[in-house]
Amino acid sequence: MFFFILLTLRFTLSSTVSHILHENSLLQVADLREFEEFADYFPDLEQFPLYQTALRHLENGGIPCRTLRTELVKCGSDGEYLGKLHCLRLAFQNILRDRTNYIWFADAGRQILADLLLYADRDPKDFLIGYEEMLKYIQEGNNWREVEEELSMKGVKALTFYDVVMDYILMDAFEDLDSPPSSVTAVVQNRWLSNGFKETALTTAVWSVLKAKRRMLKFPTGFMAHFYTISEQLSPLLAWGFLGPDELLRDTCVYFKDQVMGFLVDIFNFQKCRYTNVEELAEDVIQNLKIRIENISQRLSAQS
Repeated sequence: MFFFILLTLRFTLSSTVSHILHENSLLQVADLREFEEFADYFPDLEQFPLYQTALRHLENGGIPCRTLRTELVKCGSDGEYLGKLHCLRLAFQNILRDRTNYIWFADAGRQILADLLLYADRDPKDFLIGYEEMLKYIQEGNNWREVEEELSMKGVKALTFYDVVMDYILMDAFEDLDSPPSSVTAVVQNRWLSNGFKETALTTAVWSVLKAKRRMLKFPTGFMAHFYTISEQLSPLLAWGFLGPDELLRDTCVYFKDQVMGFLVDIFNFQKCRYTNVEELAEDVIQNLKIRIENISQRLSAQS
């Protein structure tokens, strides 16, 4: 639209002055409409001093990250992603300093994952034991140096809820499920095998991979060991849910994924979160998370 008007003006320079003025007035109106259309994409950054500070930090010293998720969370550039990532790290740290919030996070995670197992007719007992052991482990301050070393070996750049849970655990898991090994898809898609056999074979394959990873751990009782214990219960379920023939389970797993990804898009959105200061951003992040948790809970409750 904008370039079309410029081209029109170029070919009307020889016309009368009044006609030129008329064209210029149209151009001004069109310009205003162009800016209104894209206002959401180019917000007034003076409204977001926390984000501005993050951009200066990015320019002066850089902001480390394990993987750029720019397109995934619908940021306009890598710089925008990194600036918002820095802000969100501060927000999550602020949230989890409050013991009440920490307990809510732990309870919500336990409830959602246990309900997902129950929905799929799995006994959540072993998961719940592993989950509690993980919570005990990470609450012990003496373990944090070990945790930091383990996760740094995985490329995790900061020990925040976003970096560890959202980025490293959940988003990587979803990516793996989007591109499963050919050996897995060959079993699941074999129409000559019964569903029971397929599910057993898939579970055995997942456990074999996790067992092999355990043997390579530097800290046999560290963070990753606890994580693999939980994964032994959840990974086969998610793999069967996304790849298996049960349409209701697949729809529920996809809904779970969509809610997680929707939450990530929301917290990277200027319209959904206030990048004004750490406290206000933290409030908006936890509010968006509570909405998504409630959505998942209602879905599992309605279908159980």
